[in-house]
Amino acid sequence: MISLPVKMKIVILTQYFPPEVGAPQNRLFELAVRLAQRGHEISVFTAMPNYPAMKIQDAYRGKWFCTEEMQGIKVYRSWIWVSEAKGIGSRLLNYFSFVFSSGVWGALKMKPSDLLICESPPLFLGITARWLSFIKRTPMLFNVSDLWPESAEKLGLVRNKFLLSLTVRLEESIYRSSKIISGQTQGIVNNISARIPNKPVYWLPNGVEPKNFNPHAFNRSWRKAKGFAEEDVLFLYAGIIGHAQGLDVILDAAILTSAESKIKWLLLGAGPVKEHLLNRVTKEHITNVFFYDVVPKSEMPVVLSSCDAAVVPLKKLDLFRGAIPSKIFENLAMEKPLLLGVEGEAKKLFIEEAGAGISFEPGNQQELAGAALQLAENPAMRGDMGKRGRKFVDEHFSRELIALRFEAFIKDQLGNKSQ
Repeated sequence: MISLPVKMKIVILTQYFPPEVGAPQNRLFELAVRLAQRGHEISVFTAMPNYPAMKIQDAYRGKWFCTEEMQGIKVYRSWIWVSEAKGIGSRLLNYFSFVFSSGVWGALKMKPSDLLICESPPLFLGITARWLSFIKRTPMLFNVSDLWPESAEKLGLVRNKFLLSLTVRLEESIYRSSKIISGQTQGIVNNISARIPNKPVYWLPNGVEPKNFNPHAFNRSWRKAKGFAEEDVLFLYAGIIGHAQGLDVILDAAILTSAESKIKWLLLGAGPVKEHLLNRVTKEHITNVFFYDVVPKSEMPVVLSSCDAAVVPLKKLDLFRGAIPSKIFENLAMEKPLLLGVEGEAKKLFIEEAGAGISFEPGNQQELAGAALQLAENPAMRGDMGKRGRKFVDEHFSRELIALRFEAFIKDQLGNKSQ
């Protein structure tokens, strides 16, 4: 057993990081900040910000490498190839360009450390992580927030059997070469544990900073600014507008609730399916659905305070029975009840245990419409569910608690029992 210093040197390798907006960006940044606040030396190797617009942000355009500091965290950024094209070839070029540039930059700048944390997806970044782990003599923790290539295959995004077989072999070889594996949901943890026995696999869930989402600290100004009446009941989907979410169900439910003029459906975000949904709204003359662009993370509490409930759907696939969409936590922290179209782990935690909303069968527009009508007619029910949801995330999913538990776990696994 090795002996570690009480304060560790930890490197995070991820393709996605702020100022980009998104679930992995927020989760890794918040974890890094809390570990740094506890005295650990945290550095991040990441790409030039570009997601989800797939355009390098202006402040970083034309740069191959750069270094900056964010709240006590040293951030090393390297070049990445980006394109708005949606084909598999463009996606692979995007992934492997960062595999290459982060490998070069990491070899030059990364110091031998106590732990290297690699975020997946993209799975291919594990190639860089293994390389850096080897040359820097640093144990690797491979964090899995989405099972890939399984999810890509189930969603029909990758159909080439040869490519799929290669990536499965790569996936399992990365797992085996990791000192520790972590997963964002218990479903991911159970999947990996069954395939790679005798390897420590840790549940590292998403969460929220409750003090940043005080439901009583914001007025409903965003609602008024967007032209909604006080009596309107706003159902919000906020996040990636992608394939996995199955967002057509919201448009279908909107058609079914069109007779109730106070019910409005809002979709806030960007992604590959947004154009399809916009075309549907136009062609089918759906007048109670409204689209909004991504807003900075700091503005989300204002948006959430103006809405009445959150819609959280995913496609009906066995793959997603263990999924916990990150948007759940912020909505519950703002005392917003859920219309949850996710089966399995999320339903058990947030509907059955917390009593924080109503579930509907994934893809079932009749059930979603019925649940929306029920909440629209019962403001007291919305309030009670919202309060129960806030209490639940306070007790189980605060980012401070998650960071403390994670710190204790990695110290134990790496050999340091001192405090």
